[in-house]
Parts: sequence; structure tokens; C-alpha cells
Amino acid sequence: MDGWPTELRYVRAARTLEVDFDDGVTLRLPAELLRVESPSAEVRGHGAAQKQIVPGKRGVGIARIEPVGNYAARIVFDDGHDSGLYTWRYLREIGETQAKLMSEYEKGLAARGLSRDR
Repeated sequence: MDGWPTELRYVRAARTLEVDFDDGVTLRLPAELLRVESPSAEVRGHGAAQKQIVPGKRGVGIARIEPVGNYAARIVFDDGHDSGLYTWRYLREIGETQAKLMSEYEKGLAARGLSRDR
């Protein structure tokens, strides 16, 4: 894995999780993207074909972040979702591919007549 996280900070006003890695990289992850890309079975299903498109999360925030061992964090969102464990590798992956992930998310919403707001 590239880099190990040294600090996680939630910037409430921007609804962004900032993750500093020991290799000097800092990633800024929107809470909305973290929520819709949750590694939970509720969002991911039990395979790629079962992934759910989660609408209406533009304004979602993070209520708290809980450490899980030395390999992950549980992110508790203010909409009540709390079942995904975000490994350090997964946070890095989301951060490095967030433009692509957001584009795919928006296309998936549009294809279903859904939006980020409802």
C-alpha cells in the first residue's frame, strides 16, 4: 500500500474528510462520495452487479469517525448509515479516483431519473 494514514480530520463546513498519509499525500474526500461509495453490504451488495445507487446525499455529513483496529475506520454519517468499514487502502483508492467515481455516480443517478438532492 502507498502510505499509511497519520491523521483523519473532518472539516464540517466543507463536509470533507481530510486524510494525511505518511508519504506526504493529503486527500480531501467529500462526505457525499464516502457515503455513496460505502463499502457496506447495503450499498455494495454481495458483488459488483448488486451495487446500489444512493440518491439524495449531497448534504450528508459525518457525525463521527471510529477507529477499527489499526487498519480501518467506521464512518458514522448524519443520515444514520454506519455499517461500512473504510480500510486505509480503500480511503486512498477513493481519494485517488474520486473524479471518476463521482462522474459514474452522477451518470447512474441520471440514468434512473434520480438526483444528488433527492
